[in-house]
This record gives sequence, C-alpha cells and structure tokens, in this order.
Amino acid sequence: MNPPESVQRSALINEEAAHWVMRLDRGLTPAEQDSYLQWLAGDPRRGQAMARLGHIWDSFDRLAGLQTAVEAVADPDLLRPHEKGRARRVRWGRWAAIPLAAAAAIAVVGFIHQRVPLETREAVVAPVSEMASLAPIEERVLEDGSVLRLNRGAIVTVDYTGTERRLRLERGEASFKVTKNPARPFVVHAAGVAVRALGTEFNVQLGEHAVDVIVTEGIVALVDSSAPEVQDAATVLAGQRALIPIERAAGKPAVTTPPAEELSRRLGWQPRLLTFNDEPLAVIVGEFNRHNPVRLRFDDPSLENLRLSMRFRSDNVQGFLRLLESEFRVHAEVQSNGAIVLRGRR
Repeated sequence: MNPPESVQRSALINEEAAHWVMRLDRGLTPAEQDSYLQWLAGDPRRGQAMARLGHIWDSFDRLAGLQTAVEAVADPDLLRPHEKGRARRVRWGRWAAIPLAAAAAIAVVGFIHQRVPLETREAVVAPVSEMASLAPIEERVLEDGSVLRLNRGAIVTVDYTGTERRLRLERGEASFKVTKNPARPFVVHAAGVAVRALGTEFNVQLGEHAVDVIVTEGIVALVDSSAPEVQDAATVLAGQRALIPIERAAGKPAVTTPPAEELSRRLGWQPRLLTFNDEPLAVIVGEFNRHNPVRLRFDDPSLENLRLSMRFRSDNVQGFLRLLESEFRVHAEVQSNGAIVLRGRR
C-alpha cells in the first residue's frame, strides 16, 4: 500500500528543505533567492521544515567547531531536543532570533554570485548607472580558474594566449586571485605599468595620477618597459602597497607596509559575507556604509534599535533594502544626492 498523501507531501517538503538548507549554507544566486522565497511562501509547513533542519545543520557545525577548538567548553544547548513550535534564541543566528518567515527571508540575502567562465579576448565591464552604488560587485572566473572581481564602473580586457595570461585595466579598480602556472605568466597592464604575478592575490586601482597596487597574498613584480632600469626589480610582498606614478618623471614606485586597518579600509569594496547575531539595525547599516559608496541613514531613530540576525554579502544593498521593505515595513527613499533614507511605513 502507498503511504497517505499527507505523508508523501511531508516527505517531499523535508527533502526540498534539506536541499535549500545546504544551498543557503554555501550562498544563493539572485535567481535561487527568488525561487527560494516563492517556494517558502507556497506552504507554511516549508518554513517549519527549514527551522527544524536548520537547527540540525547548525548543530553539526557547532560539533565541527568543538573538534578544532583550542579551549572547547561544554555547550548545554547543543544536544537539547528542539522544541516544536518555538524558536530558541541560541547562537545559531542564521535561523533564530527573529520571526520564522523573516528568518528565512534574511538568510537568503547572503548570496554568492554564480561564477561564470569568461571567454578570452573579452572586455569585462562593471555596471555604471544612476544606481551603480547599489549594484553587486561583478565577479568572474577566467578560463584558467583565476578569479577576477571588478569594482563598480571598472573595465578589464582579457587576452589569454598559449604562453601568457594578459589583462588590461582600462578604468577603475579590480582584484585578482591568480591560479599558479609558472609556464604561463599572469600580467595585468595599467597605464604602462605591468603587474606580474605568480600564484597570488592582489588589487590594482587606476587613478588619475598613479597606479595603486596592494598585495594580500604572495608576491608581484612591477615592470615598466619605458624605464626598465627603475622597475625591473621592484617587487611588492603580501601586506604591502605600491604607488607607481603615471608620469614616470614624478618619481620611483613607493612601496610601503601600511597598518592592517588601512589595508582593510582600502579593500573594503571587495564583497565578503557579513554575519550578525541579534544586532541593532544601526550596526548593520553602519557595515553597509563601510563597504559601499552608498550611504544609508535613518529618518526614524526608532528603527536604529530594531534587532536582527542575518548573513549576507556586503555588496547586496538592493537585497537588504528589499528585505526591510517586505518584512519589516521599512521604506527606503533614494534622494537626489544619492543618499538612501530609511523610515518606517505607516
């Protein structure tokens, strides 16, 4: 005999929820985010299944953390049975500390862009528009597995050959995570400066008067064909920054080792996954402002104390604003100067 239809339906929901829990943990693409919200709204039992399986998933995460902790301490909540119908305020901020429907919506905001293989000899252009400050950071995977990220408004031309991986920064700022291949050098050109890397991560900004290079991992060499005696041996190590004047008569490259806080501020445009556990909205908005050129501010001071738990990408400003609008009745108004004012809807 076949099981009752209700049992079959519950099994299907549990199976679907298990897939969504795993996808949420690695991050959703924008298309997956929309599909997830539609799936969740279709049946109230789906939200219940997400909360139950999310609790189990997080318990495994915490067990894994105990395995490698230097000073592991007992966690009294870890093996406590999950109480049906009540979300417990524990450390698993991805799934609790807010109403169930809002928790599911917030979790999906932390998507990671789908990495699309990039063809050779292609110009990669980051979006430039009236709302460019709200656009997600463009991220591409090159044919060799190297990762290219473009700050808003940047243009990079990719020209791979059998013997060299050549890229040209035409405008703006980009970061590069390079796959090692000594037989096929990876070189980024910008205003006559060639940045040659071997298995490294670095950031290049083309400014009005100088090319700014920051290395976060490995080592790069700076090459200038117009003045080889000056720059052939110039190298930049991890944690260092080099400013190369576009007008060579202005001087030699200045290589420095800035404080970590300064490097973090300079590289703040690069997307990262932010995690908040029962934090006031004022703190969350402050992090958005720190990582994006857009400025969010409050028109209603009472909103600053709204406490949320969530994970999302630092550049997903639009998703964050949609969440506030749909789940918390917070209206976002874009002003003529580009600032975004948050006020409660009445």
